[in-house]
Amino acid sequence: MSTAEDYPESAAARAGTLADLDASLVSCRACPRLVAWREETALIKRAAFRDWQYWARPVPGFGPADAALVITGLAPAAHGANRTGRMFTGDQAGDLLFATLHELGLASRPVATRRGDGLELYGVRVTAPVHCAPPANSPTTGERDTCRPWLTQELRLLRPTARAVVVLGGFGWRAALPALRQAGWSLPRPRPAFGHGTKVTLAPADGARAALTVFGCYHVSRRNVFTGRLTPAMLRDVLADAAQAAGLPVVRPGPGPAGPGPSGESG
Repeated sequence: MSTAEDYPESAAARAGTLADLDASLVSCRACPRLVAWREETALIKRAAFRDWQYWARPVPGFGPADAALVITGLAPAAHGANRTGRMFTGDQAGDLLFATLHELGLASRPVATRRGDGLELYGVRVTAPVHCAPPANSPTTGERDTCRPWLTQELRLLRPTARAVVVLGGFGWRAALPALRQAGWSLPRPRPAFGHGTKVTLAPADGARAALTVFGCYHVSRRNVFTGRLTPAMLRDVLADAAQAAGLPVVRPGPGPAGPGPSGESG
């Protein structure tokens, strides 16, 4: 019989589709500290969100099941995705990320407010190495490792179509590389260090599938943006390069109105 502690590994391994994975993930209670925090936050709330019924569960990835580009960050924000139930939705980090994806023609709209708001991503899936909101936005390494089977299986299920990954922040980088190895890509030795603009090509371990290009990018956190460590132009450049590496059509900023993006399935 599966326990809460081994649930991520056993449940993720049984998931044959991303829909199955997402359905299993939202029931996870493997990390007591994160369970307590996500639920306490939903009870206390912020005054601006007092009328909201918080999601207060693990937040699944968002985007089509045949995504060519994967974006992975840190963890849900306590009053962002932990409230709305969708990655990067409802906080300032998501405001910048989705506005930039829309500018590049990779999202149907520039603003993400809640599940069911009509947002679609085109060839892009957004996820995280830790799926529950952590206190002070700081998961422990143990929580990161406990949550890893979800990310590993998500990447494994995306292998037929994924061609590029953007990793936001150093924590995400350290979490993503082992998951990518477990999902079937070979890592160079020594392992590449994180840096904004870092670009690494991973060969498939079995030699039977396409290579994967991994890009490092500073996290879209409010602090990074406020201090100028990450500017909208810096984010746009990394996402545009990654989208092109993934084979996605990209709208480059320029004069004149942008046309509609391609159709896609939302997660």
